[in-house]
Amino acid sequence: MLRLLTSILGLLLSFPAHALLINGAGASFPAPIYSKWFLEFQKQQADVRINYQSIGSGAGISQVISQTVDFGASDAPMKDEEMKKSHVPILHIPTVMGAVTISYNLPEYQGELKLTPILIAQIFMGKIKTWDDPELLKLNPNLSAVQQKHILVVQRSDGSGTTSIFTEYLSKVSESWKNEIGQGKSVSWPTGLGAKGNEGVSGVIKQNPGAIGYVELTFALANQLRTSAVQNAAGQFVKADLATVTAAAKDIKISEDLRMSITNSEAKQAYPISSFTYLLVPQTMPKEKGQKILEFLNWALSQGQAMTGVMHYAPLPDKVVAKAKLNIQKIQLQ
Repeated sequence: MLRLLTSILGLLLSFPAHALLINGAGASFPAPIYSKWFLEFQKQQADVRINYQSIGSGAGISQVISQTVDFGASDAPMKDEEMKKSHVPILHIPTVMGAVTISYNLPEYQGELKLTPILIAQIFMGKIKTWDDPELLKLNPNLSAVQQKHILVVQRSDGSGTTSIFTEYLSKVSESWKNEIGQGKSVSWPTGLGAKGNEGVSGVIKQNPGAIGYVELTFALANQLRTSAVQNAAGQFVKADLATVTAAAKDIKISEDLRMSITNSEAKQAYPISSFTYLLVPQTMPKEKGQKILEFLNWALSQGQAMTGVMHYAPLPDKVVAKAKLNIQKIQLQ
């Protein structure tokens, strides 16, 4: 990660003063792959600089609506009421698929942590408070070695697409969660400690033995966090990786506007907390910037997909790529 950031800084310093500046902001979930993409694209387009701020999906949606950025980014598709607030129609362009892991810090625990949907809901609702709770021990008998260590729940403090994915999943698998907490980019957490961005949540988990939180896969791997095996809709315990995220979209039905969900997929090998992430692009844009954004989008949906695996994201299914390219043709340049 440090090497990538150093490369980006070096590239930015080399930009000519007249370079066209394109501003984007939003989700932290895809920030690592976006950083790599912008770096590679700018190597081919020396007259373009893409500045992306990883500030959370909620802020990304707000800024694209207010037109303070040229494009936004969100893991959670915009709601109809959000779409209506924009002066111009907003297109959802899926870019990659990723996973929200249940990451934890238990140095004294040996073995793989298995979690059912109900256990996850109970932990994040504060109903399971210690690592040796009898309900956890049924699936993970070796947790008895952890004794009565308190569980520190870590969640996002900012408006987050990662939170939206996670709470959407929990609302599908737990009636208690659906009725008491619900789904959204921000929810009222009954327990735990908040941190900003996937970066912040990863850092808090890493620094606190006994902590557990929800973190995008790339951030979990970059911080060497242990991740849980989660029981999916088919009853299988699976961990997040490229194959299990890809499996989650196996039988997807493509919507016209590409606002889609793949949480709690019924596919046998699917990781159940998987998701698309989106660039939010105004359908009408100024000609010069719009042309470069168009070129970038087509590049991301072709050459860019070949880079996803290295960054621990899954490439889009071919049929989703085909539909996204059709939707890009709706962009009008003024």
